[in-house]
Amino acid sequence: MAESGVRTFRVPARHGYSVKFSPFFPAQLACAASQYFGIAGSGSLLILHQTPEGITELRRFEWNDSLFDVAWSEDNEHVLVTGSGDGSLQLWDASQPEGPLRVYQGHTKEVYSVDWSQTRGENLVVSGSWDHTARVWDPAVLSSLAEYRGHEGVVYSTVWSPHIPSCFASASGDQTLRVWDVKSPHAARIVIPAHQEEVLSCDWCKYDQNLLVSAAVDCGIRGWDLRNIRQPVFSLLGHSYAIRRVRCSPFQPTVLASCSYDFSVRFWDFQAPVPLLQTVEHHTEFVCGLDFSIHTPGQVADCAWDETVRVYVPGCLNAAPS
Repeated sequence: MAESGVRTFRVPARHGYSVKFSPFFPAQLACAASQYFGIAGSGSLLILHQTPEGITELRRFEWNDSLFDVAWSEDNEHVLVTGSGDGSLQLWDASQPEGPLRVYQGHTKEVYSVDWSQTRGENLVVSGSWDHTARVWDPAVLSSLAEYRGHEGVVYSTVWSPHIPSCFASASGDQTLRVWDVKSPHAARIVIPAHQEEVLSCDWCKYDQNLLVSAAVDCGIRGWDLRNIRQPVFSLLGHSYAIRRVRCSPFQPTVLASCSYDFSVRFWDFQAPVPLLQTVEHHTEFVCGLDFSIHTPGQVADCAWDETVRVYVPGCLNAAPS
């Protein structure tokens, strides 16, 4: 099965770390990219637009350190937040020629993850850092509202629950997943010994508030029912190197995607007799960023260290229901 409608955007001398579709504009997406593979140098935030001919750049912002993640505001169609190698978060307005609007200080090491809450009535950002902590921010306030300690390794991923207000999950190099209640910052509500290696990514199922998915250096993906965490409800194997990011489909309850340091993106149905639906190998370096469109069924964006962003519909999702 081949991808259909593949569009490619090249970012010379920038290596992609994160890509996110706009929750407001179906044709718009953002990419956080870094110079020198994120090891040194500066970072770029790219606001991109899909056209029938390809992908064009609407706006480009520069930051003096690497940018590792990006998230769109759920409240304002032009606003985004990024996480940087200097330990700060940046707030940007894509409709303005310059930025950032604000810079948030609090973490003492690289900010590797940012996410904007989706539940109605909340307007909060969560960040995860190499300093082993997560922090929650109100974008209108320059200091964090709370710090969440407990992980004994790098916090690689922090993701708000799309179902449960004031709840987020974190994935860490200490091999655990943790679920937190914003109202109780002193201890995680749930601690899951998820893998035998570093956990690099997690995501919530969009159709089941109790299902949390993890991906790790051990090349495995696991699903966890928060009501019973003694054993995973599913385990998926197929990647040959560490999995950098996992994302659950917004259109199909049992479908998810993963991208890896093995240069591939893989699509899965965890309830199918043969869970691996398709392997996409159109990058020549580590694939770090991955996202599903919430507007166009089956459409996916990914980005890699090979200086490219690609948007496409994998063959296995061509018939995704609207």
